[in-house]
Amino acid sequence: MLLAAASLGVGLLASPSGAQTDSVDGDKKVVVVEMAGLLDPILADFVQDRIAQASTEEGTLAVVLRVDSFRAVVDSERLGELAAAIENSPVPVTAWVGPSGARAGKETAQLLGLVDRVGLAPGAWLGETGDPVISGVSGSPWGSSASVLRASKVAHDEALELGIVPAPAETLGDFLLTLEDLGFETQVVETEEGQPRRTPLTDVRFVGLPYVSGLMHSVASPPVAYLLLLSSLFLVMLELYTAGVGVAGAVAAVSGVLAAYGLVTLPVNLWAVALVIFGFFAFAIDVQTGVPRLWTIIGTGSVIAGTLTLYNGVSMSWVPMLGGLVCLLLGVVGGMPPLIRSRFSTPTIGREWMIGLRGAAVESVNPLGVVDINGTSWRAKTFRASPVPAGGVVEVTGIDGLLLEVSPASDGEASDGEASKASGEPEAQ
Repeated sequence: MLLAAASLGVGLLASPSGAQTDSVDGDKKVVVVEMAGLLDPILADFVQDRIAQASTEEGTLAVVLRVDSFRAVVDSERLGELAAAIENSPVPVTAWVGPSGARAGKETAQLLGLVDRVGLAPGAWLGETGDPVISGVSGSPWGSSASVLRASKVAHDEALELGIVPAPAETLGDFLLTLEDLGFETQVVETEEGQPRRTPLTDVRFVGLPYVSGLMHSVASPPVAYLLLLSSLFLVMLELYTAGVGVAGAVAAVSGVLAAYGLVTLPVNLWAVALVIFGFFAFAIDVQTGVPRLWTIIGTGSVIAGTLTLYNGVSMSWVPMLGGLVCLLLGVVGGMPPLIRSRFSTPTIGREWMIGLRGAAVESVNPLGVVDINGTSWRAKTFRASPVPAGGVVEVTGIDGLLLEVSPASDGEASDGEASKASGEPEAQ
């Protein structure tokens, strides 16, 4: 029996979403509905619609929710509507939490207390329901097991001991075998090796979110919404410095709209969003110099603080956080300055007129540093034998790619004419 059940489970899980298994009796079917990710408005509507549709389709024996959802981001009223659809469905609604690593917690776990029966895969867990929040539900979901599930997680073996699940269900196929009392039929066939194998007679149909709905559901996940926010702000800053409305601006607009949708759907701290946005204003101050300075440090700290406190009650893996921050810093410190310099050093604009101008060293140039010429900060280099201290007067002697070649001014200060030329003011007659 165990081998037969395992064979059935492998066969069913190999079926693609929306596929239908071979069947002898095509009039009877079980509908498996994918319920993965945060229970947001899109997923709640999808599950409720599929339950309602199954109730009107002749021959539907049961709806099976394949669950991997640790909490909901819809209000109690919307949860109550979904709970009513489960309770009042003329077709039995069941649930299987799997495969291994899947979880059902918080409001999602409360909903599962209303279904006909629950299966749990080894390595998956159910629980930490918290206080009841679903409106319109009479009594407590899970009944006598509610107190155990409220504050703790229950795994496969413990769930069997407590009677939370009726039978072992290592695979979805194993769980479907527990639906035989609802009319789910199987038959035992002999394989080419002479081993018995149980195959379904009842159709098993897998349904998942449509493409567009699935895309928006993904956008409303914490890591995707966060990365879209960073991408949008970075591209806006890039577009402002490179002028014109081009590809970067268009992509920034799309990313911004999607990020806004995700952040509105998720429980976020608005002040954390403000910290992230402020961080990009700080980056913009230093980005032309090409070297990290005070505002870059402030911006980095602001974005990190906003990242760590962005969501309220929803966890986000460190992988998207670390990846997003590293890519952001590489772009701000290493990518944007050369891009901006290359734009303003094109032949149409030219910089030959800068040779001979004098300015001040913003920081020590030894041999690399930052100088201020004509009110604009530039990266510069000088010979090691003639370093320029911070505040010292420099003279532009040449241009090497994206760097200005400078040397200490011979008389230590700019002449009136050169000072006027450097500042852009007309010389006195």
